[in-house]
Amino acid sequence: MSHRNARLTVHGRRLLIERVRSGRPVSHVAAEMGISRPTAHKWLRRWRQEGEAGLHDRPSRPRTTPHRTPAALEARVCRLRRDRKLGPARLGPVLGLPASTVHRILARHGLNRLAFLDRPTGQVIRRYERRRAGVLVHVDVKKLGRIPDGGGHKVLGRQAGRATRSNMGFDYIHSAVDDHTRLAYSEIHGDEKAATCATFLRRAAAFFAAHGIDRVERVLTDNAWPYRKSFAWRDALTDLGAAGKLTRAYRPQTNGKVERFNRTLLDEWAYLRPYTSNTERTAALADFLHTYNHHRCHTALGGHPPITRVNNPAGQYT
Repeated sequence: MSHRNARLTVHGRRLLIERVRSGRPVSHVAAEMGISRPTAHKWLRRWRQEGEAGLHDRPSRPRTTPHRTPAALEARVCRLRRDRKLGPARLGPVLGLPASTVHRILARHGLNRLAFLDRPTGQVIRRYERRRAGVLVHVDVKKLGRIPDGGGHKVLGRQAGRATRSNMGFDYIHSAVDDHTRLAYSEIHGDEKAATCATFLRRAAAFFAAHGIDRVERVLTDNAWPYRKSFAWRDALTDLGAAGKLTRAYRPQTNGKVERFNRTLLDEWAYLRPYTSNTERTAALADFLHTYNHHRCHTALGGHPPITRVNNPAGQYT
């Protein structure tokens, strides 16, 4: 890929070819475009040999690498990584390889971070993403203990906090995350019953529609009873023209985008600071959601917030 200060992109190379084909001298065209004559001749030669394909960037990787680690040894490195979950510094002595070589092998095969692996099985986690907004929406519920007035143990300490937290009950944070854009919507309710889940889904769909995602085509949930057996949930899906989809049992990775959102929800809202009341924490949710959707950098979106993908459905930012 051309670097950001390159004189010629693919479009500039096409322009170079067009000007030379019109009968103008190569040296004159090169001077106009701020490049050297050898560079102009290089792209002209590639175009004559390969046509349009010759104007695109080529990888800088060499055609042959005689000193590359043998495939059988690379396979052994990968197998030990999956079986033992060891890093390069410990795998190197076992295999008689420098740690730097082991790291390059692991990076080449996508095993350089343990987060990429399913810990029990060692299998690489296959990540997916829908190509359009609204094709798939992940829905889940997170259960949180309510905070008594005056604060809980995070404010008062463990011993004093125990005396105030009895019979406080729980808040249920219902969340929906669009698979493509990562746009998120959450509400706090007192339960996770079927009627509550159904009304939340309708409001989540209205939220997405207000932000340019006109239709929700499919909703992915876990295997909780309201999603499997509830007529209210089915009616909500029918009214939205959406299909319901359940994850495999005990496989939260399938619903991973909303599971990861729940973790962010805890780190950057619920446990961000000690709250002195449940009302205070509830009021802070709206600010968190606005920051998450409009300002927070998302690594899966190339460092841009979710709203950029909503405004740019082709995903040119990523």
